[in-house]
Amino acid sequence: MDLKQDIKLAVDIVIFGYEERQLFVLLIKQKYGKYKGRWLLPGGFVKNKEGLKAAAIRELKEESGVVVDDLEQLFTFGDDVKRDHRGRVVTVSYFGTVKPSSMKLKAATDSIDAKWFTIESISDLPYDHNQIVETAFNRLKSKLNYQPIGFNLLSKKFPFSDLENLYMTILQSPIDRRNFRKKILSFDFLEETDELLSKGSGRPATLFKFNKKKYQSSLKRGINFEIKFA
Repeated sequence: MDLKQDIKLAVDIVIFGYEERQLFVLLIKQKYGKYKGRWLLPGGFVKNKEGLKAAAIRELKEESGVVVDDLEQLFTFGDDVKRDHRGRVVTVSYFGTVKPSSMKLKAATDSIDAKWFTIESISDLPYDHNQIVETAFNRLKSKLNYQPIGFNLLSKKFPFSDLENLYMTILQSPIDRRNFRKKILSFDFLEETDELLSKGSGRPATLFKFNKKKYQSSLKRGINFEIKFA
């Protein structure tokens, strides 16, 4: 069989951040080419002797300074053979979550700047990056039904209301707070500390923290985490 191919393989990365009841997406400003000066997702071509995830971690670090080791593979985009003006390019997308204030952004290689954008403000991205962001956001929302999210998006210790607000921000809808609290506390991976947080003149709030070992154990057993809306 005489097979002739001229296909390039790339990776694109969607990194979500959360602070002050807002969900952010990390974008970089393109340094070269047709989309010079435009904001888009960090990413690039995979090297010949490089794994896909390794390429995603490398590109993310090079173009934004952000290091995320636990990236999750999202989807492969390549049905549109004209998705990239540079030729036939198939991209494997990844996504992850971080707390923006814990990351120091530093643009390099193919980018001249890196910045956090609220997900609502993202509109006209080059290539099919809007579709990639939408796919990642839908995956993030769907994960809330079977996998509690918060390890990388909240502080190490936080009031329970921060977790509630995180879920409502991602789901874009109010939740049944009483049911949510009961559901979360029924698992043993969220621990109540003896520390309090005072905000304003209200009653001090108890701080909680995640127990990652117990969380991993819960995942192996399986978690039914259906959220009820208000």
